[in-house]
Amino acid sequence: MPSFSLSKLHHPLCTILAGSLFLTAAVVPGVAAFNPKDYKLNSVTCPAIDRVLDEAVDITIQYVEVNPTANTTILMVHGWPSLWSSWGRQIEEFKDEYHLIAIDVRGFGGSTHPSDVQSSSTLADITGDLVCVLEHARVSSAICLGHDWGSVACYEAARRRPDVFSAVIGVTVPYLPSSGPFCTAASLSTSMPTLSYQVFFERNTSEAVVELNSDIRRTSRGTLRSVDSPPPAEFLKSRETFMGAWEGREIPQIPYFSKEEEDYFVERFSLQGFDHSLIFYTRGNQYGTWKSAQEQGNYTIPQPVLSVLPLNDPVANWQLVSEVMRVEEFLPGLTTKTMPGAHWPHMEFPGVFNGIMRAWLEEVGIRPGRGRGCAECGEGIKGASGGCVEFGGRTEGGHDEERNEVEQRVFADEL
Repeated sequence: MPSFSLSKLHHPLCTILAGSLFLTAAVVPGVAAFNPKDYKLNSVTCPAIDRVLDEAVDITIQYVEVNPTANTTILMVHGWPSLWSSWGRQIEEFKDEYHLIAIDVRGFGGSTHPSDVQSSSTLADITGDLVCVLEHARVSSAICLGHDWGSVACYEAARRRPDVFSAVIGVTVPYLPSSGPFCTAASLSTSMPTLSYQVFFERNTSEAVVELNSDIRRTSRGTLRSVDSPPPAEFLKSRETFMGAWEGREIPQIPYFSKEEEDYFVERFSLQGFDHSLIFYTRGNQYGTWKSAQEQGNYTIPQPVLSVLPLNDPVANWQLVSEVMRVEEFLPGLTTKTMPGAHWPHMEFPGVFNGIMRAWLEEVGIRPGRGRGCAECGEGIKGASGGCVEFGGRTEGGHDEERNEVEQRVFADEL
C-alpha cells in the first residue's frame, strides 16, 4: 500500500493534504469461484542488480499466461501483499477475449529477488522485470493493469517504456509523479496516521519481516479486509508493529477469497515468506525510483490511462490525492472512475470493476484481437526475419533484439 510524493506546485501542502484524507463505507458482494491451482506457472530468468554487492545477478519471475493466441495483451501486476491470483476475477472475465499475463512480482510467491531488499528493487528495476516477462512470452506491446504498488509500477513502466506499454489501468492508487521533492512516509505519517505502518516497514524492515512471517495466514487475513469486514480502527497507525491492532482478536477468512484461494495464497507466500516483499517501502528503493525519474525529467504519460479509485480505502482518499497533485496535467489521456470498495475493489466488487474496465477498453478502441498492427498499418513493423510486430499485441516471428531495436526506432520517429 503506497505512500506518495507531492508535485512542485503542492509540496508545501504535504502535511495539510495528509491530514484531510477521510473514510466512508460500502457493501461487499458474494465470492465468485476461482481456483488458482487450475493455472500453470511459467518461469523466466531475468537480469537484476544487487547494489550492495555491486554485481549483476539473475532472478526468476513466475507468471501465468492465458489465451496466448489473442492479439491484445494485458499484463497484470499485483501490489502488497498479494500474488498473481489476486486477479482471479479479471482472469475469469477476460480470459476468452484477451491474452492475459499475471505475474508474481520479484520477492513474492515463487519469484526470486536479489539478496538486497533495501536498494536493489527500484521501479526501474521492476520495469525491467515486466519487459523481461513480455519478451519471454513473445509480446511486443501490452496494456499494464496494476493494483496498489502494482499500479505505481505500471505507471512508471509506461512512463519509462512507452514503446512497450500502450496503455495503463491503475487500480486504487493514482499516478504519483516524481516531479517534486522526495517526500517520505515519516513526514506524512505525522498528520496521516494510517501511513505509520510504512515507517515501521522502512526503519525496522527485519523486525517487520519476522512479525509478518510469524503467522502468514493471520497476516494475510488481517491485511486483506473489506468495507463490511474492516480491520480495527487502529490498524496501520503504529510505527512499532503491523499486526498489533489485531492482538487478542480472531481474524475472519479473507472475505473475497474462497477457502481454496486463501489456502493457495498462504501456500505461495510460505515459499519465501515476506522476506523480500517489503521492497516498495524501503528508503533506498523509493529514493532510487525518485532520483531516476528526476534525472530523466519527463513526468508525462501520453498513453490512454484508466484510473479506478475506491471510495472507502482506509489507507487514503485517493480522489483527493489525485486532485491535489493535479494528476490530469501529467496524463492527457486520463479517464478517472470511482467505485465502492476498500483497498481491494477489483476483488471486493469484481462485477463493478470488470464493467468499468470493459467499457473503457471499448471507449478507447482497445478490443480483443484488434490493434494497430500489420492489417491496419499497411506494411506494419517488420522484424528482420519477416515477422510482423503488432501494436498492443503479439509478435509473430522475429527475434527479441530485432523487435526491440525496431520499436525504439519507431518510437523515436514518432517523437
